[in-house]
Amino acid sequence: MPAAQQVVIVVFDGVQSLDVTGPLEVFTGASAAGGRYETRIAGLDGLPVRTSSGLRLLPDVTLAAAENADLLVVPGGDGTRTNDPRLVAWLREHGPRAPRLMSVCTGAFLLAEAGLLDGRRATTHWDKCASLARRFPQVTVDAEPIFVRDGAIWTSAGVTAGIDLALALVEADLGRDVALGIARHLVMFLRRPGGQRQFSVQLAAQVAARDPLREIQRYAAEHPGADLSVPALARRANLSPRQFSRAFAAEVGTPPGRYVDRVRLEAARRLLEEGHHGVEEVAKECGYGTPEALRRAFVRELGVGPADYRERF
Repeated sequence: MPAAQQVVIVVFDGVQSLDVTGPLEVFTGASAAGGRYETRIAGLDGLPVRTSSGLRLLPDVTLAAAENADLLVVPGGDGTRTNDPRLVAWLREHGPRAPRLMSVCTGAFLLAEAGLLDGRRATTHWDKCASLARRFPQVTVDAEPIFVRDGAIWTSAGVTAGIDLALALVEADLGRDVALGIARHLVMFLRRPGGQRQFSVQLAAQVAARDPLREIQRYAAEHPGADLSVPALARRANLSPRQFSRAFAAEVGTPPGRYVDRVRLEAARRLLEEGHHGVEEVAKECGYGTPEALRRAFVRELGVGPADYRERF
């Protein structure tokens, strides 16, 4: 029987608890399903650490006892703002030795500080991408994807994206069925594609200040298959098309046509994820008209066609 893969999750004061426990649940679930993972939490000196939410975690081992990791997981959290130089030095020395290295959220800052992302493409929480790019210009920062792989190094977006990445690694090791079983146990989808955008339309957009424009946002979300052209929406808002376009862009932060495109794509994704709708039906219900129009939108925005996207869930 092959030896178990040694998974080491690094912890430190100010670590984000879900960055730790999310991947931990995934790899523990994989072990319960017959996979060979031995997952341990490791700290610099083995003493308890306090997470950013106040939860106290007791490491299983010190980092000195976890130098032969097959997968090294570096979470993020407020503690990455004031890096412990001992932790950075340990990562600089031992990170390159790990066959696989994974960061969650702002854990990418620790990898970058240790020089492990030099010349590589990486991501982090969308709100921290500009800071990562500014502080470490030798890193190619991509703010869009849920996670990024560059050789043996994987970086993920904020918090829950670490679960998506852990599921992707389990899927690569043990197959889709095992990863799907874990995802179902965690009551989540398997898994958001790595190239999927980091946040939804509702999270990305501003809420309009005026009632008529807020009503337009609600109407578009609830009726993606309706006529959502600028003239039609302007009539609902009792504005001229020119007035409507200007006001909507100013208050929501994106032109109405682009907003509608995003709303329709998100609605199509939800229907495909539910698994009860065919591609043709989704195209009709979400305002695309034809399956080919739906396919073009998916490939353009997500890098994958609707049929392939549905297979992931």
